[in-house]
Order: sequence, then structure tokens, then C-alpha cells
Amino acid sequence: MNGPSPGSAFRCRGSMDANLRLWRTEGSSFWQRLLLWADVLDPLHLFKSTDEIRKARLLLEHSQEAQSEFRQNHQTKQAFLLSLANVHPDTGRIIPVFFRPPAFLPVTLPLVISSSLQVQAKQVFLCQFAFHAYTTGFTLFNGNYTTKDEENSLHQKQVLFGVGAVSYAAVLGALPFIFMDRYTLKSPVTQLIVKRLLPAPLFGLMSAFTVVAVRSPEFENGIEVMDRNGKVLGVSQKAGEKAVKETALSRGILFGTTFFLPAALMHFVERANTARTPRALASMRMLLITAVLAGMLPASFGMFPQCGEIKREELEAEIVSSTEETVLFYNRGV
Repeated sequence: MNGPSPGSAFRCRGSMDANLRLWRTEGSSFWQRLLLWADVLDPLHLFKSTDEIRKARLLLEHSQEAQSEFRQNHQTKQAFLLSLANVHPDTGRIIPVFFRPPAFLPVTLPLVISSSLQVQAKQVFLCQFAFHAYTTGFTLFNGNYTTKDEENSLHQKQVLFGVGAVSYAAVLGALPFIFMDRYTLKSPVTQLIVKRLLPAPLFGLMSAFTVVAVRSPEFENGIEVMDRNGKVLGVSQKAGEKAVKETALSRGILFGTTFFLPAALMHFVERANTARTPRALASMRMLLITAVLAGMLPASFGMFPQCGEIKREELEAEIVSSTEETVLFYNRGV
């Protein structure tokens, strides 16, 4: 992988990116972030051309007060949505299309459904490997880039960690099915545990684990923190740790809930015998997974502020001594 995008860079170093400025003003509450993410995740943003994205960024970068027009000016709002959906706030580069936030639902949905419907260990492994490979790539392209070389922003260490994390997560997800097949454990209790109870916590934990693994350089090396004007005041490991923890928690809740709720609801549906045929049950399961994932996605992305805040006293001594501001900012990543 070669960085977030082959597109042009737009960000002027020394000033806060337009995306982060908007998240800071329009994302102070969970409800605001939820509604904004619901607009940003519109898959139609994926069909916009590079020229349209560049024009939107130029419009925003040439107006430091553009965020104040977000609610009043339709053109400015659309420019912001296009920028939030396609451009990385640290590098100012266009993210590859399959790893942009609006592509997350269309790509992960079939992978989640496939993983939930498989009962053979080999099929479970392949489905989960594909799922974790994509979400790990998404994490790499949407993480924090402020301390990385812009020409080679994805370190070899991160790629190796990513491959290891994906393999480990897929093996662990298939392990209960391997044991069940190997030792012919077919009792109703075993079936309940392996097929209904274990997938949700395993998926949630492994989704969080892959985030921590591939973004570990952020809390090892630190990320840049800025004042409210966008001036970089230093590199903080504590800010990096906070950014990675929040992203990992939100990702774990997203997929843990996506596997838990449909399975719980299907248990009651099957007991009530409202859908008797296997095809009807499978269709109902797919509909439930689609509804839960679509509803949880903006909620999980907006669980924590995108323009993260950290108190000055929580940072390293050299940063504390360099400013009098009480709160500093950083890009949390997705």
C-alpha cells in the first residue's frame, strides 16, 4: 500500500484542515456527529469525480469562515460533505475509492452476512479473513498520518502488523467451528454457544484488536496536537493512545452489536415459528443484519469526536510548557 491516495494534497501545514474545522464546530455533541455522519456516508459521494472533489476542497481552503456557512449555504454544505467523504484531513489527499467512509457499508455488509451464514470452519475462515483484511485496510487509510512520511505514509511495520492481525483474527473466529468439527460436538448446547453466543464477542474483540495492531505506531511514536488555530505544538504519545483506544472501542461496538442483535432477534423468531423455511430464516437474518449495520455505522463513527480534544495537563511536559491553552486538538481517524 502506498499511502492514502494518488490524488493531490490540499492541506496547508500550519493551519487546521477544513474537515477538522468543521468537525470541531459541528460535531460537539453525539447527535450532531450522528446526523453529519449519516450525510457523509451517502454512497453517492463515491461517484463524484476527482475534479469535483478538488473544486470542493479549493472552495473550503480559501475560506477560513466556510464552516460558519455550513448550515446556511447549500453549495458550501455539499462541498464539505464531499470533502469529508473523500479527503484525508492529515494529508489532504483523496482516499482510494474502496477505502473511503461511504464505501464502508457497501463493502462490509456482504462480508458480514457471509460470515454469519457459514457453518463450515474453512468457509468461516475465508469469510472472516476477507472481512478483517478489508477493515484493516480501511483503518490504515483512515488513521492519523501527521507523523508519517507523506511519500510513504504506511510504514512497513504497519503492513506486517496488519497481515498478522488479519490472520490471527480469522483463525480465532474459525477456531470454535474447527473444534466442533474435529470433535464432532453437535449437541444443542454446543450449537448455541458456537453459532449464537461466540460470534458477537469474537467479532467485536477482533475488530478492535486489528485497529490497535495496525495503528500501534500512533501511540508508540505519537501524533501531532494543535491549538485551536491549527498550529502544531508537538507530538504526543498520549494523544495517539487516546485516538487509537477510542477508534478501537467504536469499531468493536459496531461489529459486536451487528452480530449480537440479529442473532438474538432470530432466536426469538425461530422459537415463535413465524418463519418455518430455511430460506425465509436466512432472508430475515440478512435483513436484520443490514438494518443493524446501517443504523450502527454512523452511530459508531460518531461515538467520539473526529476532531479529538485532550486537556493540556494530560500531555507530555514539553507540550505543556509550550502553550497556555487548556485544550488541544488532534485528528482521531476513523
